[in-house]
Amino acid sequence: MAGSTNGASPVPAGQRERFEWIVAGLLTDGPRESPIEGCGKVFIVGAGPGDPDLLTLKGKRCLEAADVVVYDALVDKRLLDLCRPGTTLIYAGKRDSRHSRPQEEINAILISEARAGRTVTRLKGGDPFIFGRGGEEALALAEARIAFEVVPGVSAGIAVPAYAGIPLTHRDVAAQVTFITGHECVKRDGSSIDWDSLARSPGTLVFFMGLKNLPHIAEALVAHSRSPETPTAVIQWGTTEHQVTVIGTLADIVERVRAAALEPPALVVVGEVVRLAEALHWFAEFEGARR
Repeated sequence: MAGSTNGASPVPAGQRERFEWIVAGLLTDGPRESPIEGCGKVFIVGAGPGDPDLLTLKGKRCLEAADVVVYDALVDKRLLDLCRPGTTLIYAGKRDSRHSRPQEEINAILISEARAGRTVTRLKGGDPFIFGRGGEEALALAEARIAFEVVPGVSAGIAVPAYAGIPLTHRDVAAQVTFITGHECVKRDGSSIDWDSLARSPGTLVFFMGLKNLPHIAEALVAHSRSPETPTAVIQWGTTEHQVTVIGTLADIVERVRAAALEPPALVVVGEVVRLAEALHWFAEFEGARR
């Protein structure tokens, strides 16, 4: 008998498309619901670590539905091609200490655009709630009583080591993993990082944005009793066609990275799992470079 195999009645294409949008939370089946009548909504979306194919399906829908997209520096610009013609694109990139807009201005843009009744997609690299300041933006929206939704993204901390052939956990090698921000490593008023606990941890350490402070990271771990022979990897532009991985130990990784002339963005991975990279390497890196 003709018909759908699951027993449900066939759904016309247009109606099915609208149903999918409703399920995705990008439209409501009726008037827009918001803490303030007439307001728009903000979607805080993780774009993934670089490879545009790592954008989630819901993230794609958010770009397609947006009236305004506020995007970061490390977002692959090809993702912006998913936007509808006429979508307003606002650059809010941050690279090290070079900020095109201060965080307070970004917050104000999200609030003002939503109050104008627009659907806003805030497109952030990686995952917005892992060292992405997405929590600060969500708090600003909540305080302004603006409706918002968080769309998680594939974190660089997970994807970049995977593209370098490094599993962050392995039953025979590491049973835990810790994510640390490299920006906290050196601060005039003292670091909030517990170096003693990190050095004694038997698991994998992943430092975001740690290239600038790599000498301090290696020195601090060794000073707190981590073996200087601990395998260490630094991965530049992970998941992209420009990815380069440099592998060494805590004792020599700084010199190896300097010789390779790596630049941000880069992720630092410390732990025994780094030894697996040679056997598990699968991603073809820029000019075949694995130092």
